[in-house]
Amino acid sequence: MMKCAVFHGPGGLRIEQRPKPEIRQNGDVLLRVEAASICGTDLHILADPPGHPATPGSILGHEYVAEVLDAGDGVDGLWAGSRVVVDPNITCGRCAYCRRGAANLCRNMTTLGIFRDGGFAEYNVAPATALHPIRKDIPLERAIFAEPLSCVLNGFNKAGLKIGDNAVILGAGPIGLLFSMLFRAGGAGKVGISEVSPVRRRLASLAGADQVWNPREVSLPESVREWSGIGADIVVDSVGSLLAEALRLVRPGGRILLFGMNQQAESAVNQYDITRQEISIAGSFISGGTFPQTVAALENSRLPLESIITHRIGLDGINSILPAMKSGDAVEVVIRPE
Repeated sequence: MMKCAVFHGPGGLRIEQRPKPEIRQNGDVLLRVEAASICGTDLHILADPPGHPATPGSILGHEYVAEVLDAGDGVDGLWAGSRVVVDPNITCGRCAYCRRGAANLCRNMTTLGIFRDGGFAEYNVAPATALHPIRKDIPLERAIFAEPLSCVLNGFNKAGLKIGDNAVILGAGPIGLLFSMLFRAGGAGKVGISEVSPVRRRLASLAGADQVWNPREVSLPESVREWSGIGADIVVDSVGSLLAEALRLVRPGGRILLFGMNQQAESAVNQYDITRQEISIAGSFISGGTFPQTVAALENSRLPLESIITHRIGLDGINSILPAMKSGDAVEVVIRPE
């Protein structure tokens, strides 16, 4: 038997005992979960009403690092004892989008930790195609960022950063903080972050932000124009509901990247302003094939990833930490199943 955290509908995440999973297909790999982390998507899944779908009865957790214990007969290149990071999005390889090289838009996609059993458990079975080896000397508290960093890297590539561009990020959760690190490493002129939580504002400075605003205390459009001169070259909505705000911050000819996701959020915008000001808007969804780049980034120490970890807990503490995540008092939470 093993301990795991099972989704039972809005607000329902229960610690249970379940049989240890077994390899049932040639391409499967049995994993011992070494660490997992809680994503904002998990909070949306558990919200009432939900902001993201999930399968009731499934083990949540799509951000995890694991050790290979055993592999099916059809698996090559993975050995017992090796460490892997997990791309939880399993695509079909057959639909029109997979064939076009846009597997992140697969029409038949499923996801470990959302629709299939994931990493909030002591053990997990995953297809070998979802696993990416990473050196064992890389600290777990660095490797744990693989899944969110891969998604942010996909968005970063779409944002079209030019050396010297000024970027503004709305929200300083883990995603916003990772964007800040990449913009800083990529040569941004200045990076600013808007965030209401004092804990997250403090971490924003550690993540490379030059300016941090509390939008409840200042007029953000005025502050951004004063800070940048003409408005932000790039604005990232890492929350999932702030397109209208982003349009007030971006300069004419600038770019908006929509990253955060919330099915319940609706935003009324003036389409005339988008056309008249030649504003480019791009959406970015999951990793888009960036896992190899991500592993390479994790295997060097240029990004201060560990600086945004605020809590370390066991699996039994997962429900007790969720209110702090919702309030912003917890940012990156690392779970050790044992």
